[in-house]
Amino acid sequence: MLQVLLLTFSVVTIAHAELCKPDAQNAFKVRLSIKTALGDNAYAWDTNEEYLFKAMVAFTMRRYSSKTTTQISNVLLCNVTDRVSFWFVVTDSTKNTTTVPGSEVEAAIRMNRNRINNAFLLSDKTLQFLKIPSTLAPPVEPSTPAWLIVFGVVLCLIVAGIVFLVVAGIQQRKKKNKESTERENLEEKGEVTITIENGTPCETLDLKAGHINGVFSADDERFTSL
Repeated sequence: MLQVLLLTFSVVTIAHAELCKPDAQNAFKVRLSIKTALGDNAYAWDTNEEYLFKAMVAFTMRRYSSKTTTQISNVLLCNVTDRVSFWFVVTDSTKNTTTVPGSEVEAAIRMNRNRINNAFLLSDKTLQFLKIPSTLAPPVEPSTPAWLIVFGVVLCLIVAGIVFLVVAGIQQRKKKNKESTERENLEEKGEVTITIENGTPCETLDLKAGHINGVFSADDERFTSL
């Protein structure tokens, strides 16, 4: 009886060794960067951590499909290195000598990726399933809606344009008033401009009252006396 049990155990061990090996069908490689993520608070990777990993994978498989009866014993680890990397496969609970298709394992891991990361205090960058793409973080929604930002910008532009037009109109009106005032002052003062023609000073006729040139006035008096 004991020999039969030992033989059965040996056959199962050999079968598991064939199922879980690098680049085997439906096998996945995992790499952990515990020191990088936690620094001085990093924990050692041991058999307890391996048990937790198996439990988390079994949990994801059971949660992915309500019909799955995956046990911790169905998760096989192999080629574990000191730098914390290893391969794993999930065996079929009904047929312990076959593995669950990789597409199902990948879908289950992706659906529960955050739960696995949180269990080991890691992230997608420090707990890597090399054949499984990282889950995308949900888009960050801005605290202010985009339409409100656009509306504010357009409103500021409109207000700036109105202010510019008002200021420009006031300045133009002031300029016109100034020019009109200067023109009126010139007309009221009736300023006379003296010009020189052929060496003889000539006075320009006043616009309002008029003005008699002194040169011609002297000649008129001389001829009148005669």
